[in-house]
Amino acid sequence: MNRMKNLSDTLIKTQKQASHIPYVELEAVNRINGVTKLHWQRLYSGTEEEYFHAVTLAADGSLIRARITPTSDSRKLYVQRIVNPGEDSAFGSWHYTGQYNAVIVAAASLGATVSIFWIKSDRKIQCIISNDYGATWSDAQLVDYSPTTAINGISASYKPNGDLALFFADQSALYVKKLVNGQWQAKSAWDKTTGNLSGVSAVYDNDWNLFVTGKDSNGNFRLWSIVYGDGGNIPAGSWGELQTLAEAPSDGNFSYHHAFLDKPDAFRCFYIEKYGGNETYSQPFSTHTIGNFADNLWLEPQPFNLSSEYGLAIAHNENYCWLSCANSVWRAPLSEQRFDITNDILSLKQETIGFESRLTVELVKDDTKHSSLPPPLDIGCRLNFNPGYITENGCEVCGGQSYTLQAYEYINSKGSAKLVLYAVNGWDNLNRWTARQQYCWNRDSEDMSVKDILAFILARAGLKLEVISASDAIGSFYPDFNINPGTKGDSIVKKLLSFVPDLLFIEGYTARLVNPLPDDNPVYSYSAPQIDGMHPILAGRYRTEASDYNHIRVEGLDDINNQALILNCYEYADIENSYARFLSVEDVNIGSIDAARSRGEAILRRYEIENLTGYIEIHPNCGQQLYDVIDITDSKAGLVNEKRRITGLKTLFLPACGKYLQTLLLGKV
Repeated sequence: MNRMKNLSDTLIKTQKQASHIPYVELEAVNRINGVTKLHWQRLYSGTEEEYFHAVTLAADGSLIRARITPTSDSRKLYVQRIVNPGEDSAFGSWHYTGQYNAVIVAAASLGATVSIFWIKSDRKIQCIISNDYGATWSDAQLVDYSPTTAINGISASYKPNGDLALFFADQSALYVKKLVNGQWQAKSAWDKTTGNLSGVSAVYDNDWNLFVTGKDSNGNFRLWSIVYGDGGNIPAGSWGELQTLAEAPSDGNFSYHHAFLDKPDAFRCFYIEKYGGNETYSQPFSTHTIGNFADNLWLEPQPFNLSSEYGLAIAHNENYCWLSCANSVWRAPLSEQRFDITNDILSLKQETIGFESRLTVELVKDDTKHSSLPPPLDIGCRLNFNPGYITENGCEVCGGQSYTLQAYEYINSKGSAKLVLYAVNGWDNLNRWTARQQYCWNRDSEDMSVKDILAFILARAGLKLEVISASDAIGSFYPDFNINPGTKGDSIVKKLLSFVPDLLFIEGYTARLVNPLPDDNPVYSYSAPQIDGMHPILAGRYRTEASDYNHIRVEGLDDINNQALILNCYEYADIENSYARFLSVEDVNIGSIDAARSRGEAILRRYEIENLTGYIEIHPNCGQQLYDVIDITDSKAGLVNEKRRITGLKTLFLPACGKYLQTLLLGKV
C-alpha cells in the first residue's frame, strides 16, 4: 500500500534539510460538500397564481420562462424572455401565446434554439420553437398524442448535436419521444412497473439522466433516479434501474412531487415534499450528486425557505444558477471565490487523529484587516491548508488538505486583537448527520455490499468515497443491515467498518479507504541522528504495550446447516506475555468459517496496530498521510529501519518565531 502524496524533488529535498524556510498557504473558498456554495438572491416576487411552469437559458444569456394559468383561467400558456436578466428586469411581463387548455409545460434550449412543449386537454403534444434565442416563436406544431390526459410530468433535454428527447409521465408509464436529425421518432414506454407518477425531469450528459417522482407498485411514495441510455454508460435506447433517493409508506403523510434537475457543476435537483399531517406543508428540497449520477449517491436533501405546490425549476449559464416558479425568480453566482489569508497567519495548528481532523488558525486583526469577514470567508466555507517550503524553485506547497469553517471569534486582550478560525474535516458532517428514515439492505437478497452502504451514508453527509486499497470482504460481504431513524452517521460508519479490516481517513470532502496489511512497504524514511537522504527526527518516543484483546471468539450462523458456528482467533505471542484477554463478537451475518476467520483476524489486527504507540517530532513532511507506513532509524532507541504506521498527525506553524513542526503518532504495521 505505497501512498503518500506526490511531492516535487525540490520540495522533498528541502523538507529533509536541517535548515529551511517554511511556507504555508491558507485560503477561503466558497465551496461546501465538494460543490459551489450557492447563495440564492430573490430577484422577483410577483402576484401570478402558482401553477405548472418551466425555465431555460438560451445561449445568449436570455432567461426563458413559461407558465400555465390555473383551470379557473382556462390554463393559458404564457412565455417570457428576459435579455441580460438581473435585479431590475421585468420578470412580471409575460406574452400570451394564444394557447389554452394546456395541462403541463416544459422548456429546453441549445444554442439559439429554444423549444417549449405542452400537452393539451385533448391529448395533443405541441411545441413552439424559437431560432433566435426566444425573441420570436413559430406557430404551434403537433408532435404527437399522449395516451391519456392524466399527465403529471414532462421534461425535454437536448443533446449537443441537436437531437432531443421529450419525456412525459402518463399515469404509471414514462414515455420518451426522440427528435433525431430533425425527425420525430415513435414514442416508447419504459420497461418499469410502478404506480402513478407525479413528475419527471431530464438532463443530457452522455446519457439522459432523470429524476422521477410517484408511487411504486405497492403504493409507497418514491423519489427515483434513472438513466435512459444513449451509449454513454448505458446502451442507446435502454433503461437503467430505478434507484430510490427517498421513500415514504403509502399509509403515511409524506409524498414527493415536481422534480426539476440541472447540472451546473454537479447534478442538482429540486423537488417538493408534501406533508399531510397536523401541520401540513408543501416545501421544496434540494440535493446534489456526490460523484456520478448512475451511482445514486446524493447529499441529504436540504429544505428551501419557501412554501410551494409546483416546485422550483432550475437552469444555469456560465455565471449564474437560476430558480424559477410562476411568481418568483432567484439567482446564485456559480463563480468560484477565493480569499488568500496566507500573509495574515499568526499561528496555525492542525490535528488529525483517526477519523477526525481539526484546524485552528489565528489571524492578524487590526483596524484595516478583518473588521468584518471578507467573502467568501464565512461559516461553512472551505479553508484550503497547503503546507510547504521555500525551495530553490520558489514557494512550493502540497495541496489537498481542506476543512470547513465551523466557528470564528474575535479576541481583544491586553491591547492586541486577533481573529481565530476553527475548522473541521468531513467527519464532523457524519457526527451531525442523522438518518431521517428507515433503511434496510440485504434482508431478502444481496442488494449492497459493505462498501456500497458506506458510500451511500458518506454521500448523505456530503462525502465522496475513494478507494486507495480495499479488502475482498468490503466488496463481497452483504450484511443484513438496518438503520433506524435518528441513528447518527458516525456510529453507522464505525459499525460498517467493524465488519471488515479496512480503515477510513478523511481529507476535505473525500473519505479514503485503505486496507492496512502487515507486509505494507514504507513510503518514507526518518532517522536520528540524520542519515543522508533521510528526514531528520528532532525527538522521538516509542512505546510497546499489551494489546487490549488477544483472543477473539466469533459466533455466527452457518448458512448451509442453519446452525451456530464458533471460531477462535489468537495472538499467541501476546497471550504468552500477558495471558489471554478475551472478546466475543456475535453477528448472524457471519455465515461461514472463512467469514468468521476474516472477521476475527480483522479485529485482532485493529488491536495490534494500537499496541505499539509513540511519536516522532520532525520538520513537516508535506505529503505524509494517515495510515502511511514509514521506517524509523533511531540509534539511541535501538531502532534500525523499524516499520511503523502513522495513526495521527499534528502540525504547528508559528511564523513570527519561525517554528514549523510536525508530530507523527505511531502504531504497529
